[in-house]
Amino acid sequence: MVNSKLAVGLIFLTQTVVGTLGNFSLLCHYILLSFTDYRLKSTDFIHKHLIVANFLTLLCKGIPQTMAAFGWKHTLSHLGCKLLFFLHRVGRGVSTGSICILSVYQAITISPRNSWWAELKVKAPKYIVPSIFLCWMLQMLVNVIFPVYITSTSSDKNITNVKDFGYCSSVLTDKTRNSLYAALLSFPDVLCLGLMLWASGTMVFILYRHKQRVQHIRRTASSPESRAVKTILLLVSTFVYFYTLSSVFQVVLAVSDNPNWILVNIAAIMAACFPAVSPFLLMSHDSKIHRLCVAWTGNIKSPHLMRNM
Repeated sequence: MVNSKLAVGLIFLTQTVVGTLGNFSLLCHYILLSFTDYRLKSTDFIHKHLIVANFLTLLCKGIPQTMAAFGWKHTLSHLGCKLLFFLHRVGRGVSTGSICILSVYQAITISPRNSWWAELKVKAPKYIVPSIFLCWMLQMLVNVIFPVYITSTSSDKNITNVKDFGYCSSVLTDKTRNSLYAALLSFPDVLCLGLMLWASGTMVFILYRHKQRVQHIRRTASSPESRAVKTILLLVSTFVYFYTLSSVFQVVLAVSDNPNWILVNIAAIMAACFPAVSPFLLMSHDSKIHRLCVAWTGNIKSPHLMRNM
């Protein structure tokens, strides 16, 4: 049991550190771009809010789960537990909403000019900022009731009906009320997931038709729009994969009155997978980062070449 908890703690620690470093590196990249002459794209604004949501999801779940796995369970206060669960839920919801907005925006951007949403294609960049802030407000309003039933493990000694999450606990209430509230919490995520799948299918269809039209043209270089679509499709497919796994474990966790600690930890690990992986997916397909790395390595190599000459 001790070895198992140590292994789980190391998994949480590795996932949190790697994910935090990846998101921090991507955030620094966008901060550096803002001080240059480079004009940020509309999707870069969505990426920055996705990074902030990833930070909330990773830090508010990964750090306390790591501490609990290593035996530090009674470190959080009653208010601390409520705040961490609330911020984690908001971060998770904004992450879902950001990917949804990103995929829908890209589907509109690459749509043909003669399509029925040609007018929306011109106005779409103006709707990104209000859509992101609306996403934040909606998640805060939906999840504001969530911390009511959360309590710290040090203050639940006099409460019999509790569900232990390792570092915090949840007070068990009526199952009908829990089901209604779970449906309320899941509705925005399910709606975003449906929009993501629809936008992804639309992008695949548009790319397929475009490939058929230009297949007689011999060229190997892909357009920026095509690369952006492939990046978003990879991001959406990764999100859907990890979100589906996480949702399965969350449902099992919700219907269990006294869940096993292994189930609790697996559900937490699955919930943090996408925030830890997504910055590396974005960086691996960002041409600006590739050019920056080439320029940086070139500057490093040039003094050595000068010495050898």
